[in-house]
Amino acid sequence: MNYRTTISVLFLLMTAGNTFAKDCSECHKLEITGQDLSAWNGDTGQWQSVGEAHLHPDSPKLLASEPGTGAIINGPTGRTKHLLTKGQFGDVRAHIEFMVAKDSNSGVYFMGRYEVQVFDSFQKESAYPGIECGGIYQRWDERRNPKGFEGHSPRVNASRAPGQWQTFDVVFRAPRFDKSGHKLANARFEKIIHNGVLVHDDIELTGPTRAGAFNDEQALGPLMLQGDHGPVAYRNIWLAPAGANPFFALDNGVVDENHQTVAAQATVLAELGYDGISVGLDRCPSIPALIDELDQRGLRLFTIYAGVNIDPDQEPYSGKLKETIRTLDGRNTVLWLFMQSRTHRPSAPAGDARAVAILRELADLAAQHRVRISLYPHNAFWLERIEDAVRIADQIDRPNVGVTFNLCHWLRVSPEKSAESLIRQAMPGLSVVSINGADSDGQDWKTLIQTLDQGTFDMTGFLKTLGEAGYTGPIGLQAYGIGGDARENLKRSMQAWEEHSRVLYGDVTPFGEPKQP
Repeated sequence: MNYRTTISVLFLLMTAGNTFAKDCSECHKLEITGQDLSAWNGDTGQWQSVGEAHLHPDSPKLLASEPGTGAIINGPTGRTKHLLTKGQFGDVRAHIEFMVAKDSNSGVYFMGRYEVQVFDSFQKESAYPGIECGGIYQRWDERRNPKGFEGHSPRVNASRAPGQWQTFDVVFRAPRFDKSGHKLANARFEKIIHNGVLVHDDIELTGPTRAGAFNDEQALGPLMLQGDHGPVAYRNIWLAPAGANPFFALDNGVVDENHQTVAAQATVLAELGYDGISVGLDRCPSIPALIDELDQRGLRLFTIYAGVNIDPDQEPYSGKLKETIRTLDGRNTVLWLFMQSRTHRPSAPAGDARAVAILRELADLAAQHRVRISLYPHNAFWLERIEDAVRIADQIDRPNVGVTFNLCHWLRVSPEKSAESLIRQAMPGLSVVSINGADSDGQDWKTLIQTLDQGTFDMTGFLKTLGEAGYTGPIGLQAYGIGGDARENLKRSMQAWEEHSRVLYGDVTPFGEPKQP
């Protein structure tokens, strides 16, 4: 595959989900590398603009360059200052091209704090999580044993040989803070694609990684290139607004007589611009086959819907659940768990102890495979309200257990018509949100679950509330019982999402005046 073909494939992958074309992020694309070093702040050390880079003819551990512009290289020995952009950014979508010499090391630090590792990992075994090229580098604490922690290895080693140009395509979400500076949500790498291969999705960062320019966390920060760990060259670095949260569809809105297979379902979602799907554990004949179809189209399996029964005389969950957790190893998929009981009425705290014991067992197994759990409130089930989910999650006290806000079930059980206080109560443990068109005064599922372009409920206002509360996670489209033509329903809902979700785009002013698409 030649260079231009590779870039075309990467662009298709990056636009398979919630795309630049829809929100005109491409119009705001800001070039960082170009004719000179003017985008970078202060003393740039031995960094220089060059026309091209390649391995040095006398040593594969060095880089040589050709005169010109368009690329930058960190001097003759690869031991110079870090580069920090003059601009300060929060949420970004970034494209980065780089080249390393043999055994060389660098890094791209988003906000000057959170590193995607640049390293010669070609055909090499990993020394520790996060050291690999495309890894999210570890945090560091001298008081801990081991001192390094929370490093994240890429899903696969996608590295090319030293002296070859490589690419990162990244969607990054900045941490969120309230007016007093209290952190509402962690930073996260929503997506990292290395050389056309998805190597990370939805990785939260509890704080800055090692060797960042800053130890604190802020709402904005510069992009930083590490310059002192060995020869490296960069070119074609650009940033653009990240757009709205990831948007996926529940499988109940994708299946109809024309979309019976996972291939057909994945195809229509990719064509319409959805980022992925949620499936019911008992409705999906093969999770591995589904994953394969999604991977081929650059889509993600966001959640798997499954049940837990807390009655002592019942099996607590399907025998398929543990097998599924192992199948999902390293994919950071969410188990969407609803909870039932015939012994306890909805919301009854008497069921808490049994529920917590079951969920801790599942959470500990899930953590071994980088799988998360989100508690799913459901009308008339034991876990019925968002307040119940928050209560149980607090007792479970596991970092991979969060809660879900389901719009239709909240409207069905809650007399309140403002979700603001509940959303803020759920943060920062709010890990998934489901939405749909609805009538604010609806009394049954026909009025409480509609396509997103219908209903009297103020969806734009609801999404604005989510954004102001600091929620940056995925949002799913509920379609239970709607019926009709799935493609048409999904198309109408996507069109409505594009309009409603503009309130989630954030501030685009750091990227300058928009250009014509």
